[in-house]
Amino acid sequence: MALGRAIMEGDGRIAVIAALRAPKPGEAEREPALVAPCGACREMIYDFDPEALVIVPHAEHGAVKLPIRALLPVPYPRLLPGGTPD
Repeated sequence: MALGRAIMEGDGRIAVIAALRAPKPGEAEREPALVAPCGACREMIYDFDPEALVIVPHAEHGAVKLPIRALLPVPYPRLLPGGTPD
């Protein structure tokens, strides 16, 4: 929902995006954590902007920015108006 709202209220592009995981009740760590987006979110990000950058956790650097294409190397073929694949 947040992604759709941002697209509707912005210019329709995604420059950089990150996914955060909220702590579950009873977990010792109470701070939100940076996570890689799930597969469905990766597809949605790609659909909205195939050039988007995604911030993901990295063991050595804490976090890195990667193109969504690096997280979704073989996206499903979307048909453009007129029936041509993108």
